[in-house]
Parts: sequence; C-alpha cells; structure tokens
Amino acid sequence: MAQKELILTYEGLKKLEEELDKLKTVRRREVAERIKTAREFGDLSENAEYDEAKNEQAFIEGRIAELEHKLKNAKVIDEDELGTDVVSIGSIVKVKDDDMDEIFQYHIVGSAEADPLEDKISNESPVGAALLSKKVGDVVTIEVPDGSIVMEVIEISK
Repeated sequence: MAQKELILTYEGLKKLEEELDKLKTVRRREVAERIKTAREFGDLSENAEYDEAKNEQAFIEGRIAELEHKLKNAKVIDEDELGTDVVSIGSIVKVKDDDMDEIFQYHIVGSAEADPLEDKISNESPVGAALLSKKVGDVVTIEVPDGSIVMEVIEISK
C-alpha cells in the first residue's frame, strides 16, 4: 500500500517537530522516573501506579512512532511559492457566505494541521476541497451535512 503524503505548512512541521522533541526528551524521562518509583513500592501485580505509568509509556512510544512516520512522509508547502491568484493549500481565503451575509476567513491546510477553532480547515474537508483552485470572484456551492452553502471568494492571501 502506498504511503499517503502528509501535506504540512512550515508552521505545522515545526509543531510536530517540537512535540516529538518534547516526547523524546522530557516525557520519556518523566515516565521512566514514575516507573522506577512505582517499582520501589513492591508487588507489581497490584501496583496501580506502575500499571498507569506503563500505559502512559506505551502511549508516548506510540505517539513518537506516529510522529516519526508523519514527519518521514511530510511534504512541506513552500509558502514563498504560493500565489494569490488561486486558492491552494497554505492559502488564507476570505469568503462571503451568501445565506448568512457574513465574511469568514479560512487557512487551507493539510489534514494533520486542521483546527476549526483556529479557522484552519483541511484541504480534504468539504469547504476546503470546494475552495481549492478557485479565484477571487468565484462563487461555489458546497455540500455540507446540513445541506448546501453558497460562498463567494473575496480575497486570497498567504
């Protein structure tokens, strides 16, 4: 099975690298110390602290493996090469929702970076996918779970 390429902005790459570094340097050491302390309590078969620390260790090691895999398969978008003529991954797009008569701003990012609370939407989401390759002035109808919405692209920046 071919590996799916992970698309990241430079900011997203840095966040993943920082998380990986923290897990490898800080969190591993903390959990190892908790395991060592829990072992000193004696009988491991009934030692909840030991079991909890071992479970956390397994979670951390799994997350480290996941992050290493993501970084190995990452393609970083060079934001200097982004144009403002069409929407692409890395673009910041202002759209007008015709139904609500409101303006929204979205940063189109790869799925690993998506965070709707920060207005970062995935290129694979219904809105993100519909906006890709659109130009200022384009009107797009987007199918969403609640029906459809009509948006007009009013500005593209990087």
